[in-house]
Amino acid sequence: MLNLIDEFSRECLAIRVDRRLRSTDVIDVFSDLFILRGMPDHIRSDNGPEFIAKAVREWIVAVGAKTASIEPGSSWENGSCESFNSKLRDALLNGEIFYSLAEAKIIIESCRRHNNTKRPHSSLGYRPQAPWAIQWPTSSSEAASPATPAVAP
Repeated sequence: MLNLIDEFSRECLAIRVDRRLRSTDVIDVFSDLFILRGMPDHIRSDNGPEFIAKAVREWIVAVGAKTASIEPGSSWENGSCESFNSKLRDALLNGEIFYSLAEAKIIIESCRRHNNTKRPHSSLGYRPQAPWAIQWPTSSSEAASPATPAVAP
């Protein structure tokens, strides 16, 4: 499973579920997101095999983004993604049996949408992430700019 989290809004932008993920799968997810949401300045990732892959590194450089890798064994450097992974595991994965890959994709996507649009988050004033992210550009009181997606397989 590949989870892409926006560090600024804490919104889960995508979850790619498959039995095995290759560098082409990662590039496919990034391509879709860059078209829909725009290209980030940086992509933060752990050092999973998908991100060590030469094809992914070359593609990220070719599109003009920069990488911000996390040191091995330093999960605190990617806290928002690690927190999301923990909550997803506790709320869904530990209590669910998936009988097919298609079922897993549907249920996990439903959970992602619920997390983004319904689940309140204390760090965002008990609002869900997606509506907050939509409101961000119209708010003149926010001085910071959106961070780039954090990624954790």
